[in-house]
Amino acid sequence: MAKTKKTKTHFVCQSCGFDTPRWQGKCPACNTWNSFVEEKYIENSKRNSSGIAKDYKQPVTLTQINTDNMPRIKTVSGELNRVLGGGIVSGSVVLIGGDPGIGKSTLVLQEAGGLCTEQLKILYVTGEESVSQIKMRADRLGISAGNLYILAETELEAVMETIQRLKPRMVVVDSIQTMSSLKLESAPGSISQVRECALQFIQLAKNDNIPVLLIGHVTKEGYLAGPKVLEHMVDTLLLFEGDRDHFYRILRAVKNRFGSTREVGVFEMVNKGLLDVADPSAIFLSERKMGTSGSTVVCCMEGTRPILVEIQALVAPANYGMPQRTTTGVDYKRIAILLAVLEKRLGYRLKNMDVFVNAVGGIRIDETAADLGALACIASSISNKIIESQALLLGEVGLGGELRSISHIEARLTEAEKMGFTRAVIPASNKKSISKKFKLDIMAVQTAQQALDSVLI
Repeated sequence: MAKTKKTKTHFVCQSCGFDTPRWQGKCPACNTWNSFVEEKYIENSKRNSSGIAKDYKQPVTLTQINTDNMPRIKTVSGELNRVLGGGIVSGSVVLIGGDPGIGKSTLVLQEAGGLCTEQLKILYVTGEESVSQIKMRADRLGISAGNLYILAETELEAVMETIQRLKPRMVVVDSIQTMSSLKLESAPGSISQVRECALQFIQLAKNDNIPVLLIGHVTKEGYLAGPKVLEHMVDTLLLFEGDRDHFYRILRAVKNRFGSTREVGVFEMVNKGLLDVADPSAIFLSERKMGTSGSTVVCCMEGTRPILVEIQALVAPANYGMPQRTTTGVDYKRIAILLAVLEKRLGYRLKNMDVFVNAVGGIRIDETAADLGALACIASSISNKIIESQALLLGEVGLGGELRSISHIEARLTEAEKMGFTRAVIPASNKKSISKKFKLDIMAVQTAQQALDSVLI
């Protein structure tokens, strides 16, 4: 008589992944209310009854560990290679997230096809498309690799069996939310399924020294779907940013155990896939319109790379009650501070004005070095004066209206000079740290008012 499978019920928090044998109204780990969902595990009937102890791994000293067998695999894309910190580390798990249609599957398929050689066998596991659909995309991208194996499967155990039989050098999973394990009764995409499947792929990567690329979905709010613990489990988390209706995409490292999290990669979406953008400053300034108020250029540091970005501002009378404060690509709270400085220190009247600030090109500015540029744009728009077109504005604005020093000043000025700018307005405290000679006319000022007086025409 066949034995029936026993199930074990427990409850898992949808926010943090905390589990408990009993339902609770409030999660004790993340303090979220009504976040527990019921999950059922299928207990394994084949238990070890021999009493023999399992052969556990033994600890080793730090000097005994050899890292020579963990080389980096150089990617085909130079931008992806930059974001990863020099390539894909053997045994690492990389999670790539982004909005639907942003280019996640295109990027990993391009890399899988480009990296395939006689010595590098790659398995591409797809849970969302058929093998014929993958073939159609590969033909459009011009990919024809004999050592790239495609597996259309959603069952975790079947995927693991294929990996053990095929023994690939790299595994791509598109996507982790479609995978499901027979150990769990819950549907694919649930918290328990995503966590269990991700854990199995992580153990595979660490035990067999195989790099694994996982594609993950994002929610409407822009967060990675699934348990938050998924982001902590992987080695590297990359997020695609940008509007899928536009050509340019930005790949940002949110987490990277093997490199910097300040690096970004810029790509252009064309008919034949994603192309590297080697000079993002030229791209972001290509459609800049001269002679318009409320527009200037700042320089942002993304890791070791300086990027020139245009900032636009529009100030108009508020006709309906409370004035609007809208920002795109710029920190809303930072703009609120700059508006207060303009009101209190510089004498501009903005309390009855709608203010809209935009960083052109889809890039996100999250450093204070762009304060002076954003403040000048707002002042230019409300006074209807034009900012000098060939001037670069750099500096952090303090609450007293003073300019404070910024980092990497020479790298920013070098990029501005390369792009044809003739003048730069910087904080006076940064002047002494410049040792290199520039053709730029560098003007060092102490206050935001002095900067405005020098650039507003």
